[in-house]
Amino acid sequence: MSDASTRHAVPDDLVELGRVTGAYGVKGWVKVQPHSAQADTLRRAKTWWLARLAPETARGVVASVPSAVRVLQARPQGTTVVAQLEGIDDRDQAEALRGQTVQVPRSEFPATADDEYYWVDLIGCAFYSDAEGEPTRVGIVEDVMDNGAHAILRVVLQDASDAATTPAPRLDAKGRPMETLVPFVGAHILSVDLAARRIDSNWPTDL
Repeated sequence: MSDASTRHAVPDDLVELGRVTGAYGVKGWVKVQPHSAQADTLRRAKTWWLARLAPETARGVVASVPSAVRVLQARPQGTTVVAQLEGIDDRDQAEALRGQTVQVPRSEFPATADDEYYWVDLIGCAFYSDAEGEPTRVGIVEDVMDNGAHAILRVVLQDASDAATTPAPRLDAKGRPMETLVPFVGAHILSVDLAARRIDSNWPTDL
């Protein structure tokens, strides 16, 4: 990467969309594994912000300040994205980027249709169910996955308590947090309010 790439002010709304998994070919192209099936934003972005993860750390903890690199070309390659980056001209340079996170500012994501959502926006939303007759907070969306047909929300269950600012997680008999997988389809998702960080559903709570 050129020295100029490090002089950009780092945006405060970067979202990690994938990780560099290695070189692609011998001309400096890199291969990136997207975190979700929504890889369009990754392919369309003109600039990627790359950062190296610290070894043996929790997900998302980085050991370097993200640096900007211009994307000259990007295209899908199976389940991955391959790209030619400015200043990366051979396989050795591309391999040196292996393991780095690929981030894009949230403000640069294309607008979605009324019934479409970016997975990153769903993570962290409070999850409610009216299966018992009235909306009850049952957990929080920890992750979003793809089963090939539709998205699936991984919801970490919480003890329902209006008084609790941050409800405690529900634990199983071994003290592990309990969770449930919820299909993100119209039959079960009643509404999504991103402004309120809330998802309402009819998903059963007796899990």
